[in-house]
Formats: sequence, C-alpha cells, structure tokens
Amino acid sequence: MRKVFQKFSVISKNRIFVNSSWGIISQILQSILLSLFFILVARSYSTEVFANFIIAFVLYQLISAFSTLGLSQWFIREISTAYDKKDLINKFFKLQIYSGVAFYLLNIFVTFFLYHDSQIQLLTIFLGINIVFDNLINAIKCINISEFKQNKTFIILTTEAFLKFAVTCFLFVLPFSIIKLSILLVIVRFLTLNLFLNLGSSKLLNLNSVVKYKITFSYIKTLVRLNWPFIIIGSVSIINWRVSTLIISKVLSKIDVANFEISYRIFSISQMLPVVVSATVFPVLIKYFKENRLREFNSFYRKAHVYYFLFGLLSFTFIYSFIDVILPVVFGPNYTNTGVYTKQMFLTILVFPTAFLQANVLIAINLEKMDMWFNVLLLGVNLICCIIGLYFVKSLTVINISIFIGFVLFHIMQDMILLRKQINLAKHVFEFYALTILLVGGYTFLSQIVNPLLLFLAFWTIIFSLLIYSYKIRTINKTNFFQKISFWP
Repeated sequence: MRKVFQKFSVISKNRIFVNSSWGIISQILQSILLSLFFILVARSYSTEVFANFIIAFVLYQLISAFSTLGLSQWFIREISTAYDKKDLINKFFKLQIYSGVAFYLLNIFVTFFLYHDSQIQLLTIFLGINIVFDNLINAIKCINISEFKQNKTFIILTTEAFLKFAVTCFLFVLPFSIIKLSILLVIVRFLTLNLFLNLGSSKLLNLNSVVKYKITFSYIKTLVRLNWPFIIIGSVSIINWRVSTLIISKVLSKIDVANFEISYRIFSISQMLPVVVSATVFPVLIKYFKENRLREFNSFYRKAHVYYFLFGLLSFTFIYSFIDVILPVVFGPNYTNTGVYTKQMFLTILVFPTAFLQANVLIAINLEKMDMWFNVLLLGVNLICCIIGLYFVKSLTVINISIFIGFVLFHIMQDMILLRKQINLAKHVFEFYALTILLVGGYTFLSQIVNPLLLFLAFWTIIFSLLIYSYKIRTINKTNFFQKISFWP
C-alpha cells in the first residue's frame, strides 16, 4: 500500500497529470452546467425557435473559427522560443482585436445573405458580438497553455458555464424571448473576458500596451501568408461539423436541425476530455521534438494513442447502451427518436480522439501544411458524401455517416505519414483498426441479446482487468501475450 501511495505521489507532481487533472475536472463541471443550459433552452422554446437559435449560433461559430486566423498553435509554438515574449504577445493581441471586429461584420453580412428570417438575423447581430470577445479570451488561453497555467483558464470558464446556467434558470421564474436570452449571453461573455483580463492573464500582458501597440497592415499580410496553414487547420475542423447544420437547415426540416444539434452537443461533451488532455500533451510533444529526443517522442505518442483509443471506445459503448433511455427523460418526448441519430454520430468518436492526437503530432514536427490539406480533404469528403447522399435520400443519417467516412479517411492519411516518418508502426496501425472493428462489432451484436447495463459493465470489467493484469506482469519483467501486441500499453 505504501508503494501505491508513493507512486501516486510521484504522478501527482507530474506537470502533465496536474494540468490534465485541472482540465478534466473543470470540463466535467462545464459539461454538466452547459448541458443543463442547453436542455433548459430546448425545453423552454418551441422546436422552430430553438432551431433558429441553433442556426444563428452555428453561423457565429463558423465565422469565429476563422476570426482567430488559426494562429493559436502557431503562437504556442513561437512563444516557447521567443526572445521578446512581451512584444509577441502585444502583436498577437492587437491582431486578434482587428480580426475580431472584421469577422463580426462578415458574420452579419453572411447571415443576411443566406437567411431572410428576421429572428435569425437579429440573433446573429447580438450573438456575433461574442466573436470579438472570443478572440481576446482565446489569446489569453494560449498564453496560459504556453506557461502551463491552464488552471486559471479552467476556473474562469467553469464560472462562465455556471452563469449561463443561472441565466436560463430565470426562464422558469420569468419567461423571456430568445432575443433577450442572446443579449444576456453576450453580457456573460463580456464578464468572462473581464475575469480573464483581471485574474486569469499573464503578467506579461498589459492591456494599455496592447491598445497603444501599433501593427501595420503589411505585417498582418506577412504573418497570414507565412502561417496560412494554421488558419485552415484551426477553422476546417469546426467547419466540418457546423456546416452540416447549415446544410440540414436548407435541405431537411427544423426538427432535423434540433436532432442534429442535440446529438452534436452530446458528442462535443465526449470530445472535451481528449481535447483538454491534448492541451497539455501538445507542448510536451513540441519539447521532445525540439530537443531531438525522438525515442521519447515516439514512445510518448504511442502510449497516449492507446488511452485515446480506449476513451473513444468507452464513449461509444456508453452511448450505444444508454442514449435511448437518457434522451426522452432529459429533453422530453419531442426528441424520442433522436437516440438513433446520436448513435450514428458516435461512430466518429471511435476515431476522433486518436485523429486529434495525431494532428497534434504532425503540427509538433512542423508538418502543419500536411495536416491542413488533410483537414481540407476531410471537409471535401464530408461535403461530397452529403451532397450525393441527400440527392438520393433526404435523411439525417446521410449527414452522420458522411462525417464518419470523412474522419476514417482523415485518420488513414495521418497513419500513412506517421508510418513514413517511422513514428508509428504498421503492426500498431493494423491492430488499432482490427481491434476497433472486432470490439465494436462484438459489442453491437451482443447488445441485441444481453441487457445493456450488464453488457456495459461486463465489457469494461474485462478490459480494465486485462490492463491491470498486463501492468502487473510487466512490473515483474515477465513476457506475456499482451506484450506481444504492440498496440497494448
């Protein structure tokens, strides 16, 4: 027992463990609060009003994805070696202010061009203001990541999630329009920005210096020209998901918009954990690569890959077993059939976590342009599959399967590059896909004849038992079957 406590003491002092723990705990709290917010909004308004809110919110998210110019990862990479960090921070912040204002105006123009519904247009005018605030908050988050101080970010964002939930609670006391709700959300975001500026920012950041700092248009052009792959990388991944909502709003019904958004919100909760952990994993990958510690780099990536895979599998099996029971209880009888589409969407979670990890690996080894083109191809495959599929079948299933196909091809392309760079092993890649097919196929087959709760508990009891057994055998230096599987941790 003493050895266990000593082992935990060592792990708990590890920087990756500390930062990831902060992130995971915070994201769980945020997910709970934001899910409650989303549930209350869905229950408080009609399906049509709810769908209009979703469309306006998605348009804001799409434009916001471009507004940062995709420079977050570039900034994190550059500040780690920058001689004058304060000057780099001032440039980055001033650029984010300018781009935020420009893309807010673009958001209004695009909305008025695509939609003639006055409610959607008015929602866009208010919700779009968050683009400017988001740019500044994102810049502060980047500094905190580079300084391994994500705990500041997590605390403030959790506070914001609580405030959003509190706002929606007033709907039960004093119902108000969706327009007033959007205005209150902007106010909450503004308060969050002020919390970041006063409590959650680096000592290197001085708002007065940022305001007075001059940045030329020629510098902006040069920076964007040199780092334009980051713009594509930072935006295409979001566009790939959110453009589907716009397609649905134009081709399918408002109830399909609501069904897709509910499924996506549940999916986004699941993808939060690997994204949070990656915020700490990414700087470590950069550190190993820049110090030419390639053996440690490869080992670190392969170990992380296994746990990302297990998380994806855990998420899929949980949703497959319980979502049909959860959705009607949480969202009401109007969304009884949404579970089918949620299961379809969660096929993607089987490859998303590891694809996200491998994207970070490519960027860490300065292959961001390669990752950019992979993201473009992912979007292209998704759109082509959607257009062809919807031509023959007007169903939300087409959208979900198109996203899944795109991510599988995206993952395969990443695998090919990592094999060529000798970061990954062919045996590892084969085992990943083989285990995924066998485990998912077996689980879905057994779910037809075994109680969902018993199957889920038995399935994961076996997997965790095998992990523990493999670890114990390894600690006493004995060869076992699992050590022969390169994919096994």
